Amino acid sequence: MYLREKFLRMRVYLDNAATTPVAKEVVEAMIPVLSEGFGNPSSTHSFGRQSKAFIETSRRSIAKHLNCLPSEIIFTSGGTEADNMALTAAVLNLKVKRIITTSIEHHAVGHTAEYLKDIYGIEVCYLHVDRQGNIDLKELENLLIEDQKTLVSLMHANNEIATLNPIQEINRLCKQYHAYFHSDTVQTMGHYPFDLNALNIDFITCAAHKFHGPKGIGFLYINKNTKISALIHGGAQERGLRGGTENVYGIVGLAKAMDLAYEDVEGHQNHVQGLKTYMIEQLRQKFPDIQFHGNIEPHNSLYTVLNVCLPKSEKSGLLLFTLDLKGVAVSGGSACSSGANKGSHVLEGINADMSRPNARFSFSRYTTKEEIDFALEQLVDIYAKTLV
Repeated sequence: MYLREKFLRMRVYLDNAATTPVAKEVVEAMIPVLSEGFGNPSSTHSFGRQSKAFIETSRRSIAKHLNCLPSEIIFTSGGTEADNMALTAAVLNLKVKRIITTSIEHHAVGHTAEYLKDIYGIEVCYLHVDRQGNIDLKELENLLIEDQKTLVSLMHANNEIATLNPIQEINRLCKQYHAYFHSDTVQTMGHYPFDLNALNIDFITCAAHKFHGPKGIGFLYINKNTKISALIHGGAQERGLRGGTENVYGIVGLAKAMDLAYEDVEGHQNHVQGLKTYMIEQLRQKFPDIQFHGNIEPHNSLYTVLNVCLPKSEKSGLLLFTLDLKGVAVSGGSACSSGANKGSHVLEGINADMSRPNARFSFSRYTTKEEIDFALEQLVDIYAKTLV
């Protein structure tokens, strides 16, 4: 009885793919910058130099984690701006005439590619994906054989169904056929180690709020051998590539969040993967008709995300709302599409059964087994009352 009363007082957050809670250590790192480091980083006096030092110290720290040059890190407002910047620069500066991508990319890539097609007349080619969201590397190679200046834009891990793309192999093909490669790594940055010197990719992206940093800050990594010009004009900030006064406290928060993420990335992976595996096992026991969207095997699935296809019920359309009322916060897909009338373009792209309700559960290093048990109990309770 006591346990149930405790559960009824709980509120469980399982939507970490949308955003994560800011770590207390990150807040503590940002407060002195907010309260004391108010100088404009472009000013030459001591106040400005102090702010500039905050930025460049953070840039060096991030670059060290990723084994790249500090000058290859360009701070942005987040992942969407970084994706837009990479694709647009590829067309305007690198003279790309074709973008190869998939229909299940984040809209920051998909909508940008379609915009560039409409405005600049470039060709956009969509690779086929199977029911789990996997691409066919042979299809990609067949397209790359064609003699056309190309950007390949494929995310590292899908933000809705968790399927991982083999970016090392994709990058190898791009290098072999002289194509540029951009990968949206927003969901995997801070969750997987990256050696960018070894990978030698052209562009990757980051958003701090996906790994317990603040919202409104991220970066675009631009390989030193990939030369682009400014897309936001004004000042000469960010090596002349992005005009505008920098988000100093956000940059400090991003660097601190990355420090925390890479202190024990293996331990973080083991903890979260353990929760995901446990939830899969429990769902299979409690719902014999359960299905999962995307890959769920640990070696080719993002360990922080689990997309569940639940049985039909009388109130399928109210599942997420009902879970929220019962204290469990989850989503039906990308938070960037909330409020839209259309369903998930990712689930549509893999030909998922759209007549069944789906829920995306996503975990962080702060998620506990007790919270998983609570969420499972609420699901069972909902279906005990509404199952057809």
